Amino acid sequence: MSKAKLSVNINKIATLRNSRGGNNPDLVKVALDCERFGAQGITVHPRPDERHIRYQDVYDLKEKIKTEFNIEGNCQEHKFVKLVLDNLPAQVTLVPDALGQITSNHGWDTIKNQNYLQDIISKFKEANIRVSIFIDPNVEMVEAAKTTGTDRIELYTEAYAKQFENNIEKAILPYIAAAHKANELGIGINAGHDLDLHNLKYFAEHVPGLLEVSIGHALISDALYLGLENTIQRYLYQLK
Repeated sequence: MSKAKLSVNINKIATLRNSRGGNNPDLVKVALDCERFGAQGITVHPRPDERHIRYQDVYDLKEKIKTEFNIEGNCQEHKFVKLVLDNLPAQVTLVPDALGQITSNHGWDTIKNQNYLQDIISKFKEANIRVSIFIDPNVEMVEAAKTTGTDRIELYTEAYAKQFENNIEKAILPYIAAAHKANELGIGINAGHDLDLHNLKYFAEHVPGLLEVSIGHALISDALYLGLENTIQRYLYQLK
């Protein structure tokens, strides 16, 4: 069994579908196939322009998938909050995206946004939704995350991925420190962004208490060469 669960982010499948209109590839079918191939969760990140995941996709997926459903996005958008509360996923991951942002590129400042995060997190927790907040691997941000009331943090791993080839030990150190602090405070640990078949195993082996990784772009790109089932199995193997 894997130490950490693999949640497959299917945004890129929606991007491909939207490029031609229609419903090919079928997003719901792909999600169900990911589950069948061993994924322990499905992640979507709808954005206001619906350039990949459409809001209706979330409703459609909620009816069909059997594993953990994780909806991530900008909770400062009223439409996103309504979408989450309408669908009651297992987990909502709060990301501080700016309007029109291509991809997530930083975590919450949990000190400056403490009051806001406390309010929005309490709203989701009242609906019995587990909450995770996207943060950089910074011990102070982890400490302040504790008092927001969040259940988990998702460590933003782009910096790790960029440094991985040049200095693997230096790349992982901030994540180990952040994880130790999270474990000390009783906060669950997720991770995501630019994790792939080359760097995932080392990350999972060295970050104590890792519960879940969310991977989309790299996994879908690998699937073009390796096939979806084989790719998911390879990612699961890295987590063992």
